[in-house]
Amino acid sequence: MRFEELYDQRTEGSLSVEEAARILGVDVRTFRRWCHRYEEEGAVGLADQRLEKIAHNAAPIDEVLELLSLFETRYPRFTVAHFYDKYRDEHKGIRGYTWVKTQLQKAGLVNKASKRGAHRRKREREPMTGMLLHQDGSTHLWIPGQYWDLIVTMDDADNKIYSAFFVEEEGTFSSFQGVKEVVRQQGLFCSLYTDRGSHYWNTPQCGGKVDKINLTQFGSAMRHAGIEMIPAYSPEARGRSERMFGTLQGRLPKELALEGICEMGKANQFLKEKYLPAHNQRFVVKPRQEETAFIPWVEGNLNLDDIFCLKESRIVNKDNTVTYKTRVLQIPKNYYRHHYVKKTVIVHEYENRQMSVFLGPRCLGRYDTEGILIT
Repeated sequence: MRFEELYDQRTEGSLSVEEAARILGVDVRTFRRWCHRYEEEGAVGLADQRLEKIAHNAAPIDEVLELLSLFETRYPRFTVAHFYDKYRDEHKGIRGYTWVKTQLQKAGLVNKASKRGAHRRKREREPMTGMLLHQDGSTHLWIPGQYWDLIVTMDDADNKIYSAFFVEEEGTFSSFQGVKEVVRQQGLFCSLYTDRGSHYWNTPQCGGKVDKINLTQFGSAMRHAGIEMIPAYSPEARGRSERMFGTLQGRLPKELALEGICEMGKANQFLKEKYLPAHNQRFVVKPRQEETAFIPWVEGNLNLDDIFCLKESRIVNKDNTVTYKTRVLQIPKNYYRHHYVKKTVIVHEYENRQMSVFLGPRCLGRYDTEGILIT
C-alpha cells in the first residue's frame, strides 16, 4: 500500500524516482524494477520471487532423509558435535557442521541451545605443557546398570588427557596411578590442581580451607616428588576439567555401547588404545609456547612405586619384626647392621597390597600380601 501511494505520486509528478526510493529505503534501481513489475503484473508482482525458488546449492531431500535416518538409527542421544564427528570421519559426510545441526533441529531431533548467560572471562591457560595438570574423578553410568568412577589427568595448557581409566571407586591408589602414568610417559610436572576430596586434602572444617601442613598420604607423596598441589574451592574453579567431563559423559558411554563393551577391563583397554588417541586429536589445542615444563623421570635408587604408595612409620620389635595391619613383617639378616631393634622404619604398601620395609632410602625387605618375605 505504501508503494502504491508513492507510485501514484511519482506518476503524477509530485515525487521523483530518487525521492520515492529514499522514502521506501531502497535503491533507485530496485524502485524502478518494482514499478515495471507492478505495471505488468499488478500488486502480485511485488511479492519476493525468491520465496518459491529452490536454492541452487540446496541439498537433495534424499541426502537430508539419509542424514536424519543415520542419526535416529545409529546415534540416538548423541550430541550434535559428537554425531558430526562420526558423520564426517566414519560416513565420509561432506556437509558442514552448521548444516548438519540445522537439519537435526528442523526435524526436532535435537533442541536448540538456550541463550547464554552473562559474559564471563575464562582463566587463561598455562603457557606451556607440564606447568599445571588437573586430576579429578567422575561417577557416572558409563555402561547400562553400572556406575564406575573415571579418573582423568589432563594438561591445562593444551587439554591433552595423559591418563584416563575406570575404577570401582576413586581413592588414594587411583590418584597415585594417574600421576605415575603421567610421570612415566612425560616426566615430573610442576603442579596438580584437584578438588578437596579426603584422599587429596585434610579439611579441618567442612567447607573451609585445607590443611597444608598435616598432609594426606597422597599429599606427602606429591611433596616427596616435588609437585605442588593446588586445591579448588568450587566447581567453577575446576571449569576446564568439568567441561571435559561433560564431553566424556556425552561421548564415552555411546562409544562403549557401539563397541558392545560391558566389562571394566575391556573398557579400560578400549579407552587407552582407541578412544584417547582420537579424543586428544579432536580436542587438544595448541599451547602458547612450544617448550615444555616436564622434567624426564630417570629411575634411580628409588622407583615411582616407592614414592606413590601408602607409608606408615613403625618401631622395630626386639625380634626384628614390625607389625602392619595385623601382618608381622620379619626383617631378614643382612650385612648392613647386626640388628634393627628400636629403629624407626617406614612400611610401604603398594597398589597390589604387597609391602616393603625401608630404613631411610634402603629397602630392608619386600613382602607379599600375607607378610611373607619375598626373596
